[in-house]
Amino acid sequence: METASDENHNTDENDGASIRDKKKAKRKELGLPCMLNTEVSAVLAVIRRPLDSTSQYYFSPDDHFDSATLQSLKSLRALLFNPQQEWRNIDPSIYLSPFLHVIQGDDVPAAATCVALSAILKILKLEIFDEKTQGAKDAINSIVTAITSCRLEKTDSVTEDAVMMKILQVLTGIMKHRTSVLLTDHAVCTIVNTCFQVVQQSSSRGDLLQRNARYALHELIQIIFSRLPDIEVKEGHDSESDTDDADVGANLDSGYGIRCAVDIFHFLCSLLNVVEVVEMEGSTSHSADEEVQHFALVLINSAIELSGDEIGRHPKLLRMIQDDLFHHLIHYGTCSSPLVLSMICSTVLNIYHFLRRFIRLQLEAFFVFVLLKVAARGSSVSLQEVALEGLINFCRQPTFIIEVYVNYDCDPLSRSLFEEIGKLLCKNSFPMASPVTTLQVQAFEGLTTMIHNIADNIDKEGDSGPFGPYPVEITEYSPFWEEKDKDELESWVEFVRIRKAQKKKILIAANHFNRDEKKGLEYLKFSKLVSEPQDPKAYAFYFRYTPGLDKNMIGDYLGDPDQFHIEVLREFTDSFKFAGMILDFALRTYLETFRLPGESQKIQRILEAFSEKFYDQQSSDVFVSKDAVFILCYSLIMLNTDQHNPQVKKKMTEEEFIRNNRAINGGQDLPREYLSELFHSISNKAITIFGQSGVPVEMNPSRWIELINRSKLVQPFILCDFDRRLGRDMFAYIAGPSVASLSAFFEHTDEEELLHECTEMLFSIARIAQYGLEDTLDELLASFCKFTTLLNPYASTEETLFAFSNDLKPTMATLAVFTIANNFGESIRGGWRNIVDCLLKLKRLKLLPQSVIEFDSASTSSSDIPEESESGIIFPAHDPKFGSRKTSGTITRFSHFLSLESIDDSLSLNLSEFEQNLKIIKQCRIGNIFSNSSNLPDDALLNLGRSLIFAAAGKGQKFSTPVEEEETVGFCWDLVIAIALANIQRFQTFWPNFHDYMLSVAQFPMFSPIPFAEKAIQGLFKVCLKLIGTYRLEKLPEELIFKSINLMWKLDKEILDTCCELITQSVSKILIEYPANLQTQLGWKSVLHLLSVTGRHPETYDQGVETLIMLMSDGTHVLRTNYAYCIDCAFSFVALKNSPLEKNLKILDLMAESVNSLVQWYKNHSTESGNNFSVSSNSSSEDNSRGQGSSNFGLNLFLKLGEALRKSSLARREEMRNYAIMALQKSFILAVELDFSPTNCMNCFNLVIFAMIDDLHEKMLEYSRRENSEREMRSMERTLEIGMELLTDVYLQFLKQISQGPGFRTFWLGVLRRMDTCMKADLGEYGTSKIEELIPDLLRKMITQMKEKEILVQKEGDDLWEITYIQIQWIAPSLKDELFPEEFF
Repeated sequence: METASDENHNTDENDGASIRDKKKAKRKELGLPCMLNTEVSAVLAVIRRPLDSTSQYYFSPDDHFDSATLQSLKSLRALLFNPQQEWRNIDPSIYLSPFLHVIQGDDVPAAATCVALSAILKILKLEIFDEKTQGAKDAINSIVTAITSCRLEKTDSVTEDAVMMKILQVLTGIMKHRTSVLLTDHAVCTIVNTCFQVVQQSSSRGDLLQRNARYALHELIQIIFSRLPDIEVKEGHDSESDTDDADVGANLDSGYGIRCAVDIFHFLCSLLNVVEVVEMEGSTSHSADEEVQHFALVLINSAIELSGDEIGRHPKLLRMIQDDLFHHLIHYGTCSSPLVLSMICSTVLNIYHFLRRFIRLQLEAFFVFVLLKVAARGSSVSLQEVALEGLINFCRQPTFIIEVYVNYDCDPLSRSLFEEIGKLLCKNSFPMASPVTTLQVQAFEGLTTMIHNIADNIDKEGDSGPFGPYPVEITEYSPFWEEKDKDELESWVEFVRIRKAQKKKILIAANHFNRDEKKGLEYLKFSKLVSEPQDPKAYAFYFRYTPGLDKNMIGDYLGDPDQFHIEVLREFTDSFKFAGMILDFALRTYLETFRLPGESQKIQRILEAFSEKFYDQQSSDVFVSKDAVFILCYSLIMLNTDQHNPQVKKKMTEEEFIRNNRAINGGQDLPREYLSELFHSISNKAITIFGQSGVPVEMNPSRWIELINRSKLVQPFILCDFDRRLGRDMFAYIAGPSVASLSAFFEHTDEEELLHECTEMLFSIARIAQYGLEDTLDELLASFCKFTTLLNPYASTEETLFAFSNDLKPTMATLAVFTIANNFGESIRGGWRNIVDCLLKLKRLKLLPQSVIEFDSASTSSSDIPEESESGIIFPAHDPKFGSRKTSGTITRFSHFLSLESIDDSLSLNLSEFEQNLKIIKQCRIGNIFSNSSNLPDDALLNLGRSLIFAAAGKGQKFSTPVEEEETVGFCWDLVIAIALANIQRFQTFWPNFHDYMLSVAQFPMFSPIPFAEKAIQGLFKVCLKLIGTYRLEKLPEELIFKSINLMWKLDKEILDTCCELITQSVSKILIEYPANLQTQLGWKSVLHLLSVTGRHPETYDQGVETLIMLMSDGTHVLRTNYAYCIDCAFSFVALKNSPLEKNLKILDLMAESVNSLVQWYKNHSTESGNNFSVSSNSSSEDNSRGQGSSNFGLNLFLKLGEALRKSSLARREEMRNYAIMALQKSFILAVELDFSPTNCMNCFNLVIFAMIDDLHEKMLEYSRRENSEREMRSMERTLEIGMELLTDVYLQFLKQISQGPGFRTFWLGVLRRMDTCMKADLGEYGTSKIEELIPDLLRKMITQMKEKEILVQKEGDDLWEITYIQIQWIAPSLKDELFPEEFF
């Protein structure tokens, strides 16, 4: 039901609207006769007025006016209220003709004409007829005819102005009317021409009429060209041939189309050439009418804006823009007022916006000959400002700079426009003194716009270009002058980059060529710019388009008679396009590119080549042969010399010149007019025969014709988007000047807004520098660090603080520097040194509170090292406030970082200057630099570490007090350790370099290891604990850190004493909590060596010895790889003076028991044939390789233990000595299972037991020689007795193995010799030795066992028995009979 009601409601509404429309149409239909009647009456009333306003009588109009005109008005009135049909279907001529007769009539009063014009205008506005009405086309065209042929009787100027204004209104109304589409091209052109005539006439009349006329003409142009997109291009109708231009106005009845647009645009272009005649002091001068030029440019601009890119569909209109318009714009661009130049720049910008594909060479010429030229010269600041603004407007276009770079900078045949624009902006923005000028500010804003554009596009999302590296190498020859279509190339960007590389090589070759022709041409071959075999075309284009070449040398090369040189000359000449040029223009163009050589034969060859080319390309039939051209060329050169050589007194006349050139054209004369034109052209302006190196400075007609000819052959302007690689290359070419300009501008400006612009530009450069331009950022950081005032060596602390508090510039520079370090640290290399210097100065100024530097607390969570370091650095979790690398979002406006309101808040809170400074420094987020250093690439990290280590060593630092030095060194090392902890996952990548830096600083002339090494070793143990705290498969990090730790304490061994507590804590923690994570020999050696050092100090002895005892008691982590180091460490504790006896005895026990481990390793090694056994999987590959295939490793380790116990047996305390011997005896007992070979056994005796006996005996004798040393001597004697007993017991233990050795006889004699020595020890005044009582028992015991085991028996050929017998007689004669009865002899 609701749907039905809605439908009924809609139907009712439609019916109501239809009824209203019908009523409206009916009212209009009824009102039209009344309106027309009113207008007719008004015209008749004006006509009937007396001729003389003072007369009392009326005169019949029939006496003064055309009766046909009156009759038509009366007839129209008769038809008004009796129409035969609706007004829309009536032929408009019926009601228009009477009014048009009035407008065209002679002797019609101006007032009547004005009223008739008003009637026409009203009819047009009411739209009584439209384009579908019968007769509408004739009617609308008849209106145009009548208006444009309007006749006025002579009247006052006010009335004339009124009629003219009414004409303008009607003309505008015609073009706005729906039937305007029916106008012919001729009618439209007539309308525009009529309107312009009013503009001209109004110049001598009132300002109001002139303004209305110009507004009307502007409106007409807008209406006409806004229809251009709707005009269809008919085949053959808009041909591009030159002859068709003459036919544009030949058939103007074909309709309102492109023909009138072409005519009107041509007319507008011609207005640029309007001149005004100025008479001054009897002379007459002609100059461009700038007011007309400006108005014409406004109209041209409107036409281009409304037509847009549709102009490209119409070749004639496009060609007019390419040729006529651009020629005028370039010509007047360098010699116009600022207003006209500004309008010219706007016009070219509009053309670029819509039609740049078609104006590649024209746009280059405009920049070269207008904008760059005007902006560079210093004659008029106002013109410079306009030119700069024009350049900046172009740079504001989204793709302008990349397209200019691709189309020109990467084209070897074009100028490097982007580079020239960039360097010009840098030059103009570079201030020499304060304050900066308006021009410098303007240029700086342009430079900022350019760099922001690159930065915004270089790191935009979606760019598929690689992030680096960006090498460009010319690997093969390709013709540098040939272009390729973008769509035809798979890797277009690389093609463009290679062409840019070719261009760079060409310029280098030019430099070589100017100094030495052969070297220059050889460089071309070396750079693969010419082919093998040589292509003359390559050399021709090189000479033709390379700027800066020595023109003298080019001329000499081209004139050389060598065949290859002649081919190059031919190709060189073929590169010119002389079509459309007269001879002197062509010759000027040709001779501008080189200096004509002085040798006549060379001149002849060059002119022959030119003549042939010109003859082939001439557009008329003036010359019948190339010989005629050749002769005339010689004649022109002679004329040029005659007319412009000051040494020639009598100048050639025109008649003489013509007479001299008779019958040279195949026996016929050349046209007199042609020769006359040549004569005057040469006379008025000389041909530059002796040209210099460089580029043209002005656009002359011949050069313009050549440009137009060449523009028909080159590729269209390339449209493209940004690519990361191209953006990086672009900035690289202006990086140096940009950095210099930015630094100088920041230095000399004091305006806050401009300072912000500088910092934003700094951030943009940093974004670009991410892509392989790190040196640029380093250079910029060096400058900005200088602006912080922190690096001023002559400023006191108070001066620095004052400047920092009261000057915005140092504050902004500081914030900018640390913001760059936070967000673009990956792009910083050498700049870290400056940043570190600033950081250290802030530290000395006490502007770095504890909370300002933040590191990841997790980096030290595994250690007991206090979280707060000596330098005040604490380790809370960092603030991840900034985004990631390579995103434009990391940096927004600099005001985000520097809040000026915060300063005001500080003042309102009564904060001191120091507190304000502290608040600003907190905004720098310095801690993030180090806590987020894991994001830095290797190069940046290495440079940061190098800067910190060198600063810690004092390089570039000046310390006023030792305390300041110690604090600075500690601070630097805290930062080094912080970045090491943050990058622990890639420790092996960067730490080798860090270690090399430490070695380097140790070589500094004034280097002092204190406090450098002391602070270093404290930090290195933090890193060590972090590394060892987690098991790692890689062994290199462990070796690296211990290598550095060892280096530090070796620089000054006193460090081991000063840092003893820290070393003890760290080493104990490693051995107690993480022994399983120690995987390298160097690690164990270093840790156990440092552990042994801890025993030197009473305050650390207990912890150290307990750590050792725990390690050896557990035994799990006493490995074959570290066993020797464990024994060394244990011995170092035992050997300490005044160490607790119980601890020493415990250590000796553990040393002896360690033989069990040796036995176990030996058994495992024996069972695993061919494998290198390790009791723990943690043993290093180095140790495995060393022990592989080695069956005597057990002996080596046992010898290590034996030597340690032997040395312990020489301790001062008797308990220690005796216990050491007992431990040694225990060791030999446990070592039975090691299966020592005879040789091994003998080695053990020689190196351990024999050496021990010899040392104890020597010690005993030494004490015997001292006075009052009987107690020490007797104590040593008792130890020697135990040692002799050990010798006997071990000898008997290994008797079987020893006896089987080849050196047993010698060995046995060694035993007997030591028995003899002890037996006959001379104790001097202390009496006899008690050992004399022990020796016989020991000999008896040994010989008895040897007899029982049939080792000592009488054998033929074996003298062991006899030798023993003799020795016993000597040592202990009392045993002779007992051990050797008579019956054995």
